[in-house]
Amino acid sequence: MLMLAYSFLEKRYWAKSAYWFLLLKKLAGERDMSGKMLNFAETHAIMDTTEEFAMIKANCLEIYIKKLRDYGTSWRLMRPSSITDQIMIKARRIRSIEEKGESRIEEGIIPEFMGIVNYSVMERIQLAIGPGADLEEEAAVKMYNDYFDSATRLMCDKNHDYDEAWRDMRVSSFTDIILTKLHRIKRIEDNGGKTCVSEGIDSNLLDIINYSIFALIQLHEAEEA
Repeated sequence: MLMLAYSFLEKRYWAKSAYWFLLLKKLAGERDMSGKMLNFAETHAIMDTTEEFAMIKANCLEIYIKKLRDYGTSWRLMRPSSITDQIMIKARRIRSIEEKGESRIEEGIIPEFMGIVNYSVMERIQLAIGPGADLEEEAAVKMYNDYFDSATRLMCDKNHDYDEAWRDMRVSSFTDIILTKLHRIKRIEDNGGKTCVSEGIDSNLLDIINYSIFALIQLHEAEEA
């Protein structure tokens, strides 16, 4: 049964997470006697949101590291506003696919949400240290972890206050909120980074990371239901 579950998961992006496989193996050992195939609903019962974030992070970080090895930190040349535009392209493609119900390019919306997560982390790094020279892989990964984990801490604080209200939202709503946040960021950038009473660019990027991860969790749950 466990091998069937592995085979099934290998076809999806989620299979790439070492964290997920360890959890699956543990659960499969507990469920083997019942002869039931594991699914997301069963694992969700014992996984809290922080653990789900760790699963998504493992997948996004893996892609980030692979691209580091292919391209280095070439993104260090980009100004934050250019990364904003790149994130906007990805968010608009997601909305287009949602509205049309299909895509002509094989890649669906899951890789786009993952790309939004990674580009948002990169933009936070650029805001902090500015465009410049390449980073060594070790430094680039450490910064990724630091800036991703601060988003996770924000999620934990908000979940405490809002009692995981996001679980009742639609993926399309996350898309619209992300696009709204991006338009706010572009306006702030056009105003030289100044705001009167509103949150700044970094706060909006934190929210974009978290809403993208919420969407990925929802999509994962839908696939496994």
